Amino acid sequence: MNERQERRYTHEISVLIVDDHPLFRDGLQRALEYEDDIRVIGQCQNGEDALQTVRNRVPDVVLLDINLPTINGLQVARQIKTDNARVGVIVLTAYHDTQQVLHAMRAGASAYCAKDVTPDHLVEIIRDVASGYYVVGERRMTEDEIQRWISSSLEAITGPYVVDPEEHYVPLSPRETEILQFVTNGMSNKEIARRLRISQQTVKNHMTSILKKLNVQDRTQAAVTALRHGWVRLLDNED
Repeated sequence: MNERQERRYTHEISVLIVDDHPLFRDGLQRALEYEDDIRVIGQCQNGEDALQTVRNRVPDVVLLDINLPTINGLQVARQIKTDNARVGVIVLTAYHDTQQVLHAMRAGASAYCAKDVTPDHLVEIIRDVASGYYVVGERRMTEDEIQRWISSSLEAITGPYVVDPEEHYVPLSPRETEILQFVTNGMSNKEIARRLRISQQTVKNHMTSILKKLNVQDRTQAAVTALRHGWVRLLDNED
């Protein structure tokens, strides 16, 4: 019996599933119920419910989608780690590239994997994260190793002389995400200002920050980038 197999019998791992698709949540829960060292303590369909449940139940591991209603998964991950650093966050997403992985890991995720991950592999990742490791792809890393990986990956994208890597590789603030959600659904600065009860100049200032952080030239490019990464959603109706 190897090290990973031995961990199966040391303690029960409590898991919270966060995704807005009921079939996907139920499928995950059914797959995990076969494991006698893993217990699913609940399901949440949006970020707000997830944060409240984590505060109340304090799971060992949260399986977290990025593309969530109300609050995107990266913001949820950051808040979870702020509230309780002990909770491990595994980001499950249909979208995968180096920048997105960096966003997730710097937001506080312990692991990042695609939604088409096999059940057996996901179970091993859950056990690794519950044991304090970090997992990206096939790599299992300690805290020191993940920090070195983040630094080297960031340098490969920005170059060694970037003045402030936070400018482009930290998720948007909650207010910026809220404004970009309205932009994505076709609202003007005037409409956004009225909706949020702030001045049009404040909206413009936020848009300037958004364009700078996403390294794009205009609102359309910002919306496309945010949609592609799952930070905002196309809504059928705006109230």
